[in-house]
Amino acid sequence: MANRPGYQTHDDLLNLEDDNEGPYYSSGQRATVTNEQMLHDYDTEAAGRGRISTSHDDFVGSSQPTAGLPGGPGVSVTTPGGGAAAFLAPPFGDPGRNYSQTSGLGNYQRYSDMDNDTYSEAGGAGYYAAGGGIDEDNVPGLPLNNKAKHRSRNSILSLGGGITGRMKHALGMGPDYSEMDLPLTEQGVHRADSDSTAADQAAPKKRKTPGSSFKFGIPGRNKIDPATLGPRIIHLNNPPANATSKYVDNHVSTTKYNAATFLPKFLFEQFSKYANIFFLFTAILQQIPGISPTNRYTTIVPLGLVMIVSAIKEAIEDNRRRSQDRQLNKSATRVLRGTRFEDASWIDVQVGDIVRIDSEEPFPADVVLLASSEPEGLCYIETANLDGETNLKIKQGIPETCELVSPAELARLGGRIRSEQPNSSLYTYEATLTMQSGGGEKELPLAPDQLLLRGATLRNTPWIHGVVVFTGHETKLMRNATATPIKRTNVEHRVNTQILLLGVVLVVLSIISSVGDLAVRLTIGRNFFYLDFPDTNAARLFFSDLFTYWILYSNLVPISLFVTVEIIKYWQAYLIGSDLDIYYAPTDTPSNCRTSSLVEELGQVEYIFSDKTGTLTCNMMEFRQASIGGFQYSNDVPEDRRVGSEDDIGTGIFDFKALEQHRTTGRMGNAEQIKLFLQLLSTCHTVIPETNSEKPGVIKYQAASPDEGALVDGAVQLGYKFVARKPKLVTIVSDGQEHEFELLAVCEFNSTRKRMSCIFRCPDGKIRCFCKGADTVILERLAYRDEIVEKTLLHLEEYAADGLRTLCLSMREVPESEFREWQSVFNTAQTNVSGNRADELDKAAELIEHDFTLLGATAIEDKLQDGVPDTIHTLQTAGIKVWVLTGDRQETAINIGMSCKLISEDMTLLIVNEENSEATRSNIQKKLDAINSQNAGSAEMETLALVIDGKSLTFALEKDMEVLLLDLAVKCKAVICCRVSPLQKALVVKLVKRHLKAILLAIGDGANDVSMIQAAHIGIGISGVEGLQAARSADVSIAQFRFLRKLLLVHGAWSYQRISKVILYFYYKNTALFITQFWYSFQNAFSGQVIYESWTLSFFNVIFTAMPPFVIGIFDQFVNARLLDRYPQLYQLSQKGVFFRMHNFWSWVGNGFYHSLILYFVSELLYWDDHVLPNGKIAGHWVWGTALYTAGLVTVLGKAALITNLWTKYTVIAIPGSLLFWFIWISVYATVTPLPALNFSTEYKNVLPVLFTDPSFWLMAVVVPVLCLLRDFAWKYAKRMYFPQAYHHVQEIQKYNIQDYRPRMEQFQKAIRKVRQVQRMRKQRGYAFSQTDESQARVLQAYDTTRERGRYGEMASSRR
Repeated sequence: MANRPGYQTHDDLLNLEDDNEGPYYSSGQRATVTNEQMLHDYDTEAAGRGRISTSHDDFVGSSQPTAGLPGGPGVSVTTPGGGAAAFLAPPFGDPGRNYSQTSGLGNYQRYSDMDNDTYSEAGGAGYYAAGGGIDEDNVPGLPLNNKAKHRSRNSILSLGGGITGRMKHALGMGPDYSEMDLPLTEQGVHRADSDSTAADQAAPKKRKTPGSSFKFGIPGRNKIDPATLGPRIIHLNNPPANATSKYVDNHVSTTKYNAATFLPKFLFEQFSKYANIFFLFTAILQQIPGISPTNRYTTIVPLGLVMIVSAIKEAIEDNRRRSQDRQLNKSATRVLRGTRFEDASWIDVQVGDIVRIDSEEPFPADVVLLASSEPEGLCYIETANLDGETNLKIKQGIPETCELVSPAELARLGGRIRSEQPNSSLYTYEATLTMQSGGGEKELPLAPDQLLLRGATLRNTPWIHGVVVFTGHETKLMRNATATPIKRTNVEHRVNTQILLLGVVLVVLSIISSVGDLAVRLTIGRNFFYLDFPDTNAARLFFSDLFTYWILYSNLVPISLFVTVEIIKYWQAYLIGSDLDIYYAPTDTPSNCRTSSLVEELGQVEYIFSDKTGTLTCNMMEFRQASIGGFQYSNDVPEDRRVGSEDDIGTGIFDFKALEQHRTTGRMGNAEQIKLFLQLLSTCHTVIPETNSEKPGVIKYQAASPDEGALVDGAVQLGYKFVARKPKLVTIVSDGQEHEFELLAVCEFNSTRKRMSCIFRCPDGKIRCFCKGADTVILERLAYRDEIVEKTLLHLEEYAADGLRTLCLSMREVPESEFREWQSVFNTAQTNVSGNRADELDKAAELIEHDFTLLGATAIEDKLQDGVPDTIHTLQTAGIKVWVLTGDRQETAINIGMSCKLISEDMTLLIVNEENSEATRSNIQKKLDAINSQNAGSAEMETLALVIDGKSLTFALEKDMEVLLLDLAVKCKAVICCRVSPLQKALVVKLVKRHLKAILLAIGDGANDVSMIQAAHIGIGISGVEGLQAARSADVSIAQFRFLRKLLLVHGAWSYQRISKVILYFYYKNTALFITQFWYSFQNAFSGQVIYESWTLSFFNVIFTAMPPFVIGIFDQFVNARLLDRYPQLYQLSQKGVFFRMHNFWSWVGNGFYHSLILYFVSELLYWDDHVLPNGKIAGHWVWGTALYTAGLVTVLGKAALITNLWTKYTVIAIPGSLLFWFIWISVYATVTPLPALNFSTEYKNVLPVLFTDPSFWLMAVVVPVLCLLRDFAWKYAKRMYFPQAYHHVQEIQKYNIQDYRPRMEQFQKAIRKVRQVQRMRKQRGYAFSQTDESQARVLQAYDTTRERGRYGEMASSRR
């Protein structure tokens, strides 16, 4: 059993064990069992230990029941007898204990999405440790308990520990159960055992967690996590029996809210903004009689409007997510109803249903394979959406069910499946199928080989039949998904801080005014007998005044700031979605900004974490070039390389038509080599030809590897067509004749051998060994090295320099006697049962793979998406570091890195590829010491690239080594992580997120990228061929990687600059007008008297200055799109936060104080002595207040005009239009509202006739704003002329359309790079052979393509 001493297991999910090169896929055969293992497996006296599967122990008769286990390894369960099952530190028992699942060393740490991820604060309310309202009374040993139904799984309130975390727990809003809390490795389980023994000896005292039974929404929804239960029993063709188990339906939701949770979650999110808390407090103060100097509704009404607008925006965005979920849930599939398959929606698929999936269709749920159209129940699936692997995986039904090809046979199928409970392990599965057999029941084992996961796609197989075992949020794909997090932007965090600072300023001003009032009353108060000051306690008066002035100065904090910014962001997101430059016409896919609140973060990205397959590449292989006998051939020859004369033969390239001529005429002397080269391409592979009776002559090749398919297609293109396969025979057609090659043996490819050999008896009767593989392994097995070999090596260097995937092809003739002697050795190795069969087969292959003759080399293009190299190069120029996280092997990843310009020719590759923790630490430390000892400058840092594989990464992500890894990684210009799991992708992102104050962007196209996308500050999903799982979980979705260039460099830079300017302008305009109240308090004996009418004051932000921020925030461009793209270095302005630093905040607020000072005191001079009018009357307080308000409005609108870079018709409407609207509004409002019928705002009674006829009013409205803005204009002039920034120069280029002469220099640099590239390739060559490591022999032995398919499209096995 797993975790028992001495037992060997293959449940090594993260490839930690030394002898594993990649994920282990079961062959479907039972492993060899020794007596010692049997003793361990069935030793009922041994102490129970947990294992990754929650249900295995029940299957083999262990004394320890699985009920109560949480679905992962090592979870503590105290038994009544005092014994303990496998151990995991209790989440509440050790507040400092946190978890991860990468620990090969058992040093588990929690990874949180919070920026302030402090371990000490997490306590028992941590993000992952909490479990979502755990009731310790109900579950012994504190297993994590998921209480949320699948429809509300995605809690946005799971944000970490501290006070807010504990508060959310008290409200029953803890995060849902997640298997990310559990170690996913065997090593992790063992370490958990040793670490937790002491903690589990004394069970914690049972107690009731407050709020554990409370959930927002319908009461009584608590539900135990299914992984804590025993095995699930699934009845075949018996829906009523399955209905009693109440399995979840196949509904999947990615929304943030539902009807019950919208209000509490929305209010929680809104009141996490300090400004809203501030205004709520102010609104409450205004309701207290005798405290407020203003109308009691002037704060609460605008606050309510702000909340309503924000709620509408959130509802619209969430409804968009809901509609996308609905579209997915309504996808069509076929379910067995009676004796025929009927169309049904995914959401209607239930556990126990038998479904039919056709080729190229995704699986709607987790399905156990029963039968397929291929021999022996074989099928091919593509899991790129799950694990990033491009190779097709081979799955196989068990022999007892693989004949169930007709609906009638399936309808008669009875029995049940005893399956493990849902869990997150993608590579393990344990179940038993009980069927009727010979009057009794027969139990059949089911393994990962029979499980088809949701998220995978059926390929190269016409159809399969399967029974559904997990649905909806219980599928392994969704168990690996994390809750949709709340993402707060860096700007929002800074605004919150600035709001606090403004609050401090407000408190200081209130204290000054309160002290002033107290001083006035205690000193000269008796002179103001007409004010009738009551005798009050000084302390009481002080605090009463403090609240009064708090309300009076409260407008210093802009009430409409957040809603204005939210609307601006929404429109910016709309403009991004409407941009035709990032619209992909071939698939009619526009960009879609699902989370508009993050748009300004697009302008601050420092790190990009990218998937490779489907994100950088198209996952389409194309046979491009070949080198045969020292001559180059290509399907697309550049004009400057085309062979035109005899002199060009040495360096020129022939096209494929010339290759045909050379083969038939022998003009170049390499006809025999061409013939053997093409025979090898068309025979030495594992491809299965698929014919279609409706289209005779058309052959579709089923290739487990895209490389294999490209090579066979290349052979067809060159005249050698592979037409049929039998277990021991391969048939090809060339020159109109069929040729049969008898397959004698196959030496399979694996990651160690890096080659594949097939031994054939050829049509001429000779035995030949065809071998293809990496140049490094083929060259050392050649019989001799001649001129042809040297020419081929030069060609390989050229292919690799172009980023093509290269293979060498070789051959030798094997004498009959040697083959017979070798065959006996090979057969002995094949039947070896000592446990090292693979090693024996490799040794046997070495005996015959020698003295080869080099035939040539192939070059396949792993077709990149359009514009990927230029995009990555431009992003790196902009100061953004790009890390590629891929499931592909190291050589493939490096090749793609070269072709997409992630790695340049002059870079030094730092490769970390170790088998254990100590070796990994030593490797990283040595490289780091070497870099530090050289005191490498920034120029030298540009030449470093780190390549690390998944196994080494597992060790490097441990708590005691992660900082070492990060120190090395940040010193490199590029980082490639290969052979990584989806979980490791997320952990790498969280590592950088925790330790660096940088904005991270993750981009991917598959379900395996979802956790990485959600872990980053910004998640970008590619709406590509891999499905829409990533796009649905992302903040922004685009169709092509190249669109990232404009998304960041243009829209991101614009958004950040616009949002920054709008926020600073808000601070300025409120300070400029409302601080005049503070200056006035020194002249009104600190009585709290207001200058302006209350509603007019409230409308300042909401109406009269509302439009300029919108126009600036939506349409302003500090540099146009073309020049932002032309000069990517400008991106560093927003990346480094140049537009929104703290000194910008203080300078704008200081400027507002300065303008308010001028406004107030100049208005005092103009209205000195209450401004006596010509008729002898005085103008009065409200005339002066309205005039000052007008002057302040003109000033802030003038400031808006001064900071506008791009004037449009909307700008004209917003700035001059707002001033015009003020005059119209005051004319109507001041006339109508004082009338007896309405009788409010009576301060305006008889004001208008005096105001509009007074020359001082018009003088003040013109002169005072000019005096205020004179300093601003002078500063802007000096800054541009004497202290210009980079964008000022580019603005000049834009203004005067100055020509740029840099392209000529770029051509020169490109030529230099080409020379360096070839030089580098001579030093270090890679290869790419994307063959599957699975057993190819069993596939070849099962197929006989000469047989016709049966009535239901099934192909019988060739073994019968």
